[in-house]
Amino acid sequence: MKDWIEGFQDSIDYIEHNLLNELDIEKIAEKAAFSPFYYQRIFGAMCGMTVGEYIRARKMTLAAQELSCSENKVIDIALKYGYDSPDSFAKAFRRFHGINPVQAREAGASLRSFAPLRIKITLEGGNMLDYKIVEKAPFTVTGIKKRFDAETSYKQVPEFWGEWSSDMKGLKGMFGICTDMDGRFFDYWIADLYLPWEDIPAGCETFQIPGGFWAIFKCVGVLPESMQKVNTQIWSEWLPALQGYTLAGNYSIEFYLPPAETPSETVSYICIPLKKTVT
Repeated sequence: MKDWIEGFQDSIDYIEHNLLNELDIEKIAEKAAFSPFYYQRIFGAMCGMTVGEYIRARKMTLAAQELSCSENKVIDIALKYGYDSPDSFAKAFRRFHGINPVQAREAGASLRSFAPLRIKITLEGGNMLDYKIVEKAPFTVTGIKKRFDAETSYKQVPEFWGEWSSDMKGLKGMFGICTDMDGRFFDYWIADLYLPWEDIPAGCETFQIPGGFWAIFKCVGVLPESMQKVNTQIWSEWLPALQGYTLAGNYSIEFYLPPAETPSETVSYICIPLKKTVT
């Protein structure tokens, strides 16, 4: 657990030391020894924001401090913190601080500050997390997919489900599957099991999930809250204590059973691919 925490903190320190440079998610994730796919999911679950939101918050904090205590031109400060124009800088500054950059120089100006993150794991009380590790053969799904930016996916993926529910395309929606593309972008599938003796619904395609070990976590309760709660527990409690296995494959699966008559009894699952560690 110590190595896991130290690696994640190293990635945050790397961000802090390179705020004036172009930051690449591949290099950030490398510091934590995770793939960009998993790093962004773990960061979001543990920190409550995306990596991009954190970087912007730190840049806006430092930019405001510089504006308030120096005579440097606004355009120079904008360029220093990675903004191509005073307009784009001013827009981002207003969104974060609620005032224009020039107003930050006025006496008594109200500014916001976002301190660098420090990762700590504390033990507060036992939380039950139901899971099992199983080995499964490869299987194929059929469904529709759409590409998302990790920075905006928390809002857009639910909208994708909404679009699908209004035009079912012959799918039941058994699975929600994330497959990594290049670290920042990923494909999200709404899919069912592929049955060779049945026709593929119009507009759908197939995708094969590799065989291997899976950690399967049971979620019980109203969606999406029940799944979001378990997702946070996976990355903040279960993963740091994991022994004998490491994360494998840049993909993950949500499995949905039909809704229960009582929403609080609805069951769904989060499935994470694993591989055994070499001893």
